Amino acid sequence: MPSPRASQALSRFTVLDLTRVRSGPTCVRQLADWGANVIKIDALMEDAAGEQPGGPRHGSDFQNLHRNKRAMTLNLKDPKGLEVFKRLARQADVVVENFRPDVKAKLGIDYESLRQINPRIVYGSISGFGQDGPYHKGPMRVGIPVADLTGGLFCAIGILTALLEREVSGEGQWVQTSLLQAQIFMLDFQASRWLMEKDVAKQAGNNHPTSIPTGVFKTSDGYINIATTGGRIWERCAQAIGAPELVTNPDYATAPARSKNRDTLNATISKLTEKKSTETWVRELNEAGVPCGPIYSIDQVFEDAQVKHLGIAQHVPNDENRHIQLVGQPVTLSRTPSRMAVRPPEFGEQTEEVLAEFGFAKDEIAELRQRKVV
Repeated sequence: MPSPRASQALSRFTVLDLTRVRSGPTCVRQLADWGANVIKIDALMEDAAGEQPGGPRHGSDFQNLHRNKRAMTLNLKDPKGLEVFKRLARQADVVVENFRPDVKAKLGIDYESLRQINPRIVYGSISGFGQDGPYHKGPMRVGIPVADLTGGLFCAIGILTALLEREVSGEGQWVQTSLLQAQIFMLDFQASRWLMEKDVAKQAGNNHPTSIPTGVFKTSDGYINIATTGGRIWERCAQAIGAPELVTNPDYATAPARSKNRDTLNATISKLTEKKSTETWVRELNEAGVPCGPIYSIDQVFEDAQVKHLGIAQHVPNDENRHIQLVGQPVTLSRTPSRMAVRPPEFGEQTEEVLAEFGFAKDEIAELRQRKVV
């Protein structure tokens, strides 16, 4: 029976998932949530019930990263296992991996090797610092969510771009990114300040580096975020908090002056915001045309009326009646929306099913089992 798909948007593509921990699974999750036929390759030598790099298989982190896909076991260090993988790759559209740069070549599953058997393959690689260069074999700290998540998302975008280009050229290509590249890209305007103006941005904490006052302010019962961009919004802010005199104060009259005197200005504003509740300030400031919002704890986020309305917290269907509720895709497609179609797979759960789909006969599968290749 065909596995349910999360969407029809990418349903014609088959993805072999060699990823682990966070950045790679984040990339593949984007493809799985939009309906790609994702097959997670579980390393056979791993202890399925033991402690894994991505945490317990039934833990919230693993469940969140590996929904909407199937899994099979495979020993890539066995020559027969490599042969099996290449048979899969011959029919696949995408391979994604986040090994250290030298590992895939040692295993014989690098892009050049797979391109020889499938010129249309799109091969996605995520590393800490890049596939080559002076740092490419260097150690990296795993588990920095911003770096891992953005690296994974950028890799997914690259894979989708390569699949679109393949419609024209008929050929696949190697898609590479790294956590280093992702974080430099996320520097955005701070990077351009240096590259264009040679301005070295200083640390600003919760403050915006240039638009002041922008940051976190204490209320009588919590915290709010206020964002003033430009003189008009600053004037509205001063009026709304009951301190119109701040506008004409020479220390705060211009953007450079407010930036220079940010600590004093923020302290002055905080004394005023502490007098009312978060709900009151959010209402009054937004009514005055000043961007403002509450700073929530995680439980408050999911109790928010707008968050509930968007339906981004979704239950995952499963026959075991387990409670699995995860964050869905933040993008909605009108005709081919994403959904939680299937729970994350158990260790190698669909091995026989997947191999049969790729043309392996029953006796071949039995022999692979007997030889502990799968």
